[in-house]
Amino acid sequence: MNATESPRLTVIGTGYLGATHAICMAVLGYEVLGVDVDEGKIAKLASGEVPFFEPGLPELLAKALESGRLRFTTSFEEAGGFGDVHFLCVGTPQQPGSDAADLTYVDAAVRALAPYLDRRALVVGKSTVPVGTAKRLTEVIQDLAPAGTDVELAWNPEFLREGFAVDDTMRPDRMVFGVASQWAEDRLRAAFKPVLDLGTPVVRTDLATAELVKVAANSFLATKISYINAMAEVCEAVGADIKDLADSLALDDRIGGKFLKPGLGFGGGCLPKDIRAFAHRAEEIGVGQAVSFLREVDDINRRRRARTVDLVRELLGGQISGKRIAAWGAAFKPNSDDIRDAPALDVARTMHGLGGHVRVFDPAALDNARRAFPELRYGDSALDVAENADVVVLLTEWSDFREIDPAALAEVVREKRIVDGRHALDAERWRAAGWEYRALGRS
Repeated sequence: MNATESPRLTVIGTGYLGATHAICMAVLGYEVLGVDVDEGKIAKLASGEVPFFEPGLPELLAKALESGRLRFTTSFEEAGGFGDVHFLCVGTPQQPGSDAADLTYVDAAVRALAPYLDRRALVVGKSTVPVGTAKRLTEVIQDLAPAGTDVELAWNPEFLREGFAVDDTMRPDRMVFGVASQWAEDRLRAAFKPVLDLGTPVVRTDLATAELVKVAANSFLATKISYINAMAEVCEAVGADIKDLADSLALDDRIGGKFLKPGLGFGGGCLPKDIRAFAHRAEEIGVGQAVSFLREVDDINRRRRARTVDLVRELLGGQISGKRIAAWGAAFKPNSDDIRDAPALDVARTMHGLGGHVRVFDPAALDNARRAFPELRYGDSALDVAENADVVVLLTEWSDFREIDPAALAEVVREKRIVDGRHALDAERWRAAGWEYRALGRS
């Protein structure tokens, strides 16, 4: 096949990243085969069901299946025969008992696919991995593949934001191609032609740099979030207002306002485990001191959860035990059902452990929360869990919660007290409606 012809694509791993990538690429006009060892997941996708919450994706899955360009399989042999470009989209979670990334799934996917690569092909990693992984996997693939060195490896990190994954896939703000040859770059350009035709900037670089881009970006964002939350701790100590401070910093064009919002901090399946794995890998390669600040970034972020519980306790007169608490939010962020390392559920569980009668509502993540934390109680709506509550605690900044009328909420609660863990509400509006309003870093 000519390097510039439209390739057939496989996507290895059909979790959040893989399913989104497979669906969007099929909608863009490619023939795509999604591959996973989980038969249940494959069956759901093949029947038109997206097994997680992501706005816009179910409609695109239906469109892709109807077009006939998207299929799913559990057969790596079928994948090897079908694909010209194979995308690795499996998870790299944190190892149990360690900060290191668990590469079990990446290694398993490569070893399952490679024996069926009997012609020239490109394998493209999209998963977030420790630097040096691509070099090692290149040797594994070329050793196991019948085509040997005719199989090349590239790295193309993903930059998906949960809740905006469709746009981030089809209209990304940049693409990074970590390649070892011009042929590999040409293959990637052919595999992303509709996206690149939009004028998307491309950075061509080496494999190691491409691996570092994602963890470097996530580390920077995490640092910015933890910085403003560190300033919130200072504001609390001196009676200053973190919102006014953040607004002032945001007007400095060297700093900007994005990710400069104080509150409960970050969670999810990427930022926490990525910065820990980055720091761990840096120590392994002898440059741990260069990123040692990431340990404090992580610590600042964790402290926000405990401080939010402290705010609730203070608002309740020093006692959580026996109090009725409405917890608004379970997902780590709005427009997602992802509860991995979710600050909201961490706070809810802590308050439950302190004897509080906690009821949780989230517009999308309730099923996941119930499965993971059956000890908590759940409700059917924001107003339902707030019935007779002594305090309402906003933990995930869903628009549903921001739009609630303070007067309507006052009709169902026992006491008009609210802790805004995300700085999502208009403090003056709530106070004007007679509510005791508290937020991290605000007097």
